[in-house]
Amino acid sequence: MDNIYFLMIIALAILAIADLVVGVSNDAVNFLNSALGSKAISFRTIMIVASLGIACGAVFSSGLMEVARKGIFVPEQFMFSEIMIIFMAVMITDILLLDFFNTLGMPTSTTVSIVFELLGAAVAMALIKIGIAGGSFSEVVDYINTSKATEIILGILLSVVVAFSVGALVQYVSRLLLSFNFEKKSKWAGAVFGGFALAAITYFIFIKGLKGTDYYVIIKPMIEGKTALIIAVSFIIWTLLSYVVVSIFKKNIYKLIIGVGTFALALAFAGNDLVNFIGVPIAAYQSYEAWSVSGVPATEFAMGVLGNKVPTPTSFLLIAGLIMVLTLWFSSKAKKVVKTSIDLSSQSDTKERFDPNYLSRNLVRMTMMIAKYTATVIPNSIQEKIDNRFTKPVIKLPKGEEHELPAFDLVRAAVNLMVASVLISIATSMKLPLSTTYVTFMVAMGTSLADRAWGSESAVYRVAGVLNVIGGWFFTAFCAFVAAGTVAYLIHLGGSAMIAVLLFLAILLLVRNYISHNKKSREVKAEDSLNKAESQSIHGVIEESADNISKALKRVSKINQITIHGLIDQDLDALKKAKKTVVKLEHEIDELQNDIFYFIKELDDSYLGASKFYIDVIGSIQDVAQSSSLIANISHKHVNNNHKALKKKQGEELLFISDKLANLCNEIRKIFDARSFNEIVPSIIEEKQDLLTYVQESIQKQVERTRYEESSPKNTTLYFKILLETKDLIKANMNILNLYFEENKNISVRKEITD
Repeated sequence: MDNIYFLMIIALAILAIADLVVGVSNDAVNFLNSALGSKAISFRTIMIVASLGIACGAVFSSGLMEVARKGIFVPEQFMFSEIMIIFMAVMITDILLLDFFNTLGMPTSTTVSIVFELLGAAVAMALIKIGIAGGSFSEVVDYINTSKATEIILGILLSVVVAFSVGALVQYVSRLLLSFNFEKKSKWAGAVFGGFALAAITYFIFIKGLKGTDYYVIIKPMIEGKTALIIAVSFIIWTLLSYVVVSIFKKNIYKLIIGVGTFALALAFAGNDLVNFIGVPIAAYQSYEAWSVSGVPATEFAMGVLGNKVPTPTSFLLIAGLIMVLTLWFSSKAKKVVKTSIDLSSQSDTKERFDPNYLSRNLVRMTMMIAKYTATVIPNSIQEKIDNRFTKPVIKLPKGEEHELPAFDLVRAAVNLMVASVLISIATSMKLPLSTTYVTFMVAMGTSLADRAWGSESAVYRVAGVLNVIGGWFFTAFCAFVAAGTVAYLIHLGGSAMIAVLLFLAILLLVRNYISHNKKSREVKAEDSLNKAESQSIHGVIEESADNISKALKRVSKINQITIHGLIDQDLDALKKAKKTVVKLEHEIDELQNDIFYFIKELDDSYLGASKFYIDVIGSIQDVAQSSSLIANISHKHVNNNHKALKKKQGEELLFISDKLANLCNEIRKIFDARSFNEIVPSIIEEKQDLLTYVQESIQKQVERTRYEESSPKNTTLYFKILLETKDLIKANMNILNLYFEENKNISVRKEITD
């Protein structure tokens, strides 16, 4: 039986490696979003700097490992066998929970997950012990370190408000002083800002941050009681160095701040968050060492040893740091999570991932009312000066040239890193496992708000996104507590067999999520994805949009066939697939519509006719997609509600129509692929008319069936809706072809007049 605990240690070591991978994939957003969003330095340089920061931070994180041993529960209240159940439940739950959020691309908190998992598993085990002993529920508080747990949880929640508020305040003041034309400011302005930022970062990370580690004893005599002096001297030195960098070496001081800040934040992340990934396995290993030499049965060995300060082996920290660095370089999920944060804080228009909701709309409306009232109080002269500081520079480019602007400028990126580093380091020095995700994300959102990145065009989407992320954090806490408690109870009931089952399920889910993520990543660049128009002439627009038409018709034809076969066969999975596919097509069309504004703005005056044609093309594609969407939705609803299946005659008619429609779409696609718009092929007109006639005849047949045979009103309603939408779908296809034919004819006429 004793061998089971050795096997559990091995399993926990493997789980620790997996947890490092999924954890870093989620937390990379903490230290990469500012550098990547500002495009201050190259991606390779950013990754090298962040990797060095992680490696150093991992070595400095030993002091925080105590949180996993005694920060949440009272170790002496549990026996070794019970502690191992708690630790195993925590690690299994943690991996699955973090990987779930990574797959969604949502930044969540590894700190919150580990804290509430430890709390949930410990409470579950305490309740089991109390139940066996016949005690009362109130005795749970004897097993939980309520004061420390409350301190940690309140600190995490408070960090959300503090990070957002401080980030907004510092960014607002920085923008007032530097404006968006900060590069044209006097050299001393950049030097002072650099001195302040670099002094704050270096003091709190390299000095204050070390206070939470065993290395602090070495430098303690030199800095104890000298905080003000060290900060003042550091500020003067860094200001002078910044001035030298700006004036003599002609380097951008903001890029230096971002580079140092990225290193510092990566160091703070590793120093603060490594406990979330390996703290539990290391605590389990140290528990196993203490128990194995005791000679006491596992069910009788009290774990008071965990209450003592035990240093973490440096070799473990170095291995963990190496795994974190490798994950940072190779994880595609890390890039997905980072993108969410950058998009929400972008200064320019971007594809909004989140839909507005009731709360976001009302928050934005209330904020606008407050801003409107404030504007009446502040004198106009002062308001104008403030507005001038927030006026963004306009970058004019020659027609045909593109410039990918950063999500935000160097000042905001520097403020993000400076504020987040300071807040995280303060928490680290107090040995509080503060959520670095909460801090960095909320700082970024606060600076975005203060920098007026959330305008009337994007505010409801961005606020909805922030609310979704924050809601996900509370969901994390609830799920972590319940899931870890449930897993601990299952392991208590099933023992080693249950552990094996749970580990097997965890592996299956991880593999499934990995395959699903790769599949979705490939779909983003799918062969039949629609592309926005980039040409500025009518000829170019015809060429580019013709490809979109061909792709759209191919997808619509496939969707329609899947829908009809799924409806006839009562195949709910097929109908779900059709519904999901048509939603993706509609989203792509919506993106094309959202791009119309920029397309028109980029056109030369001589090609303005291309804008009307492009708008008509997108509208026609949308008509086709809407008809296909309605057919897929009503078919899915019919089968999902378990209504009567179609009758044999109805199925045969729909299959015939579906096949004929697929042939028509294929013939039209050939014309678009060949760009042969000179004349509409008579056979296509004839095929279209025959198909419309057949659809009309099917409608008439259904009318007769309804009068004498049909007994299902749901069935009849569905059938009529499908036939009517099919008519619209056929007409929309022909409208597209006619649109290109007419435009091609107009081009020929204009060419003849010109010649």
